[in-house]
Amino acid sequence: VQLQASGGGLVQAGGSLRLSCVASGSIFRSNTMGWYRQAPGKQRELIAGITPGGSLMYQNSVKGRFTISRDNAKNTVYLQMNSLKPEDTAVYYCNADRDITALHLKIRKNDYWGQGTQVTVSS
Repeated sequence: VQLQASGGGLVQAGGSLRLSCVASGSIFRSNTMGWYRQAPGKQRELIAGITPGGSLMYQNSVKGRFTISRDNAKNTVYLQMNSLKPEDTAVYYCNADRDITALHLKIRKNDYWGQGTQVTVSS
């Protein structure tokens, strides 16, 4: 299993970042992909998801600012983050499962998460 997130960094409020996550082909092709984040002292949360067919899901806090997309040829899912706010500061992870509901439930499971990428937004 491979889940490698990258693209994080330090950015000022209002700035943009683009995260990437490369997944093993075996788990990418037929699964819904999701982006999660975990801020210090808080529970990990699902913020965006995309099905193999391209249906999208966003948490209200990121709707209109973040865009999830996937490149099936590259087994890669992206998260374009615009208008970043200090409250977006967190470690960002990607993962995969059969549907959006399963992505939500994965938060409570002891599943493999791979290496996340740190996003820090300064005010």
